[in-house]
This record gives sequence, C-alpha cells and structure tokens, in this order.
Amino acid sequence: MNFEWKGVFPALTTKFTSDDKLDLPLFEKNLNAQLAAGVHGVILGGTLGESSVLTNDEKFELVKFCVDKVNGKVPVVMNIAEGSTAEAVKQASQAAKVGASGLMLLPPMRYKTDHRETVAYFRAVAESTNLPIMIYNNPVDYKTEVTLDMFADLVEIKNIQAVKESTRDISNVTRMINRFGDRFKILCGVDTLAMEELVMGAVGWVAGLVCAFPKETVVIYELVQQGKYEEARKIYRWFLPLLELDIHPKLVQYIKLAEAEAGIGSEQVRPPRLPLIGEERERILKIIRDGIKSRPSL
Repeated sequence: MNFEWKGVFPALTTKFTSDDKLDLPLFEKNLNAQLAAGVHGVILGGTLGESSVLTNDEKFELVKFCVDKVNGKVPVVMNIAEGSTAEAVKQASQAAKVGASGLMLLPPMRYKTDHRETVAYFRAVAESTNLPIMIYNNPVDYKTEVTLDMFADLVEIKNIQAVKESTRDISNVTRMINRFGDRFKILCGVDTLAMEELVMGAVGWVAGLVCAFPKETVVIYELVQQGKYEEARKIYRWFLPLLELDIHPKLVQYIKLAEAEAGIGSEQVRPPRLPLIGEERERILKIIRDGIKSRPSL
C-alpha cells in the first residue's frame, strides 16, 4: 500500500480482557471510532500499545486483525522496539507478511548505541524490507538520540521516509527542515507540542489522546492545515489538560482510563502496569471528566 506520512496517526492502545487476553472486539470498537473521525493511519505496538509486554504472536495477530478490519482505508503501521538487530529484521519481514503498510522503528533497546551502531541498525532493518519506515526519535524516554548527522547518513536509504519527532525540542523541526528540506516527513510525537510543531512545519501527528478523543484531534490537525489558527487554538487550549496525560510514565493507564470514560475502551492493562487506584485515579478522573463535560462543539 502506497501512502503519505501525513496527517493524524493514532498510537493505538492494546485492549485486554479481564483474563489478560487480547480484546479484539473492544479494539475494533475503538478502531471504528478512529476511522469515523477521519484519521489518516494507525500505529500498533508502540509505547502506548504496551509493546514491551506483548508477545510476537500477539503483535502479529493484532496487525493482521487490524489490516483486515481497516480493509485498505488507511495504512497500518507496526512498531519495532527490539534490542537485537536480527530480531528487528525478523519482525520487519513478518510485518510485511501479515499486511502491515509500514514500520515505526526505534533505536536498539537496552543498549545505548553510538552513532555508528545506531545508523548500522537502522540500515540493516531498512535494507531487509521494502516497507516504508518512520524513525522514532525519543531520547527522553529511550536515551538514544537520532541526531541530524545520523539522519544525514540515512538519506540515501529510500524507504526511511519519516521521523516521529519526540525530542521535545520544537526547534528540531526547523533544524531538520533547514538541513534536509522535505526529505524526511516530520510527524510530532508529543501531544502537548503537536499544534506548535504542525505550525512550524511538521506534516503529521502521532497522537495519544486521540485514542479517547479522535474527533477533536483530527479537527485540530485539519484547522491548522487550513490556516485557521485561532479556531484550532480554542480547541487545543481546551485539550491541553488532557494532552498532558500523554507525557507521564503512566500514560498507558491515564489514556486507557480516558478511553473507558469516553466509552471506547477499558482500564485493563498488562502487568507490571496496574490499573489506577485511590487519590491518583480520582485526580486523573477529574481531569478527564472535566474535559468531557466542557467538550467543545465541533
């Protein structure tokens, strides 16, 4: 499937049943809400998708199920977050076999690779597949920064096409454009910086709170594309307390609670994560419920 790295790409949560199995019917319910809102693609098995606790069989089952349900409407992108180059190559091959349209690719996990090692890892995976690739650059959470010099060494690799920009430095959007023009499509990966980065030249948004609020996320993106900044700002200002749930170590629990409150998800997470309890749950619930209560008319 040919597609553009452009628009709103939800980093979908993985739904689980009370006995810790994949909850495919609930996943489909949320997926349908995303498609109805007009998202431009979906990403599976990312941080928000609890990739570190999914088995490979579960990940590929989820991709295959999603590809079937999407039925060509939007691209289905699978995340790869592995410590081994050989395992990453293996997963890239299997992703293509189950119908994924593209890959999101993190630097190697656990071991902090240097410049040469990071580039060699990305090159090995990219050269093993025809699938288009978006590099996930998140040094805040994953410690390895994909620098501009690394991207310069990857320019010649045609299927490395985009970057999920999660450095939390808005200026990095301008640095990338100044150095590479539109060679690498930039998608913002931090909810609280999305409008700012879209205005500065990012062409997409890999979103988290979209999982609970798909319509509002897509509308903000579309308004920015139309240059209707004041209208976008009003919705974005309403959204910000909710978007801040995306930048916490418990983003999975927080966003899943928001999905449950919105009627398109559940609080079920996989250990070692545990559902929220006590004061923390009440505090997050208040943010979510206040947001739902004051939800803007679109």
